Amino acid sequence: MNNKTRKIIYLIATSLLTLMVLATIANGIFNPEFTKRFVEIGFPTYLIIPLMTAKAFGILALWTNRFQFLKEWAYSGFFFVFLLAMLEEINANIPDYFSPPMALIFLLISYVLWKKELKETKMTVANNHYN
Repeated sequence: MNNKTRKIIYLIATSLLTLMVLATIANGIFNPEFTKRFVEIGFPTYLIIPLMTAKAFGILALWTNRFQFLKEWAYSGFFFVFLLAMLEEINANIPDYFSPPMALIFLLISYVLWKKELKETKMTVANNHYN
């Protein structure tokens, strides 16, 4: 896979992940059915706002390349949120088997391609430094 193709796939996966998370944030804040489902699954409603706030900061961290460690933490936080959401959906009365696995797939594609790009960039910088 060449560099341009990898970059395009990274942007598509990260964009789709962003759209899914933004839809979840909007749904969590504006849709009363989301609160009902959240309680139905067994979570307290006071977790909705902090969770949605953390997701918004996570999306910001994914799109900014200023601090790599924040981006790593955002990826790991989203990984655990999506993994737990997938496991929780198995126990739900009306399970959603589509959204959490798709978000997890987009997240993993985005992460792997970001790490490859990062590694390639470091190698290019090192090669230019020694030439």
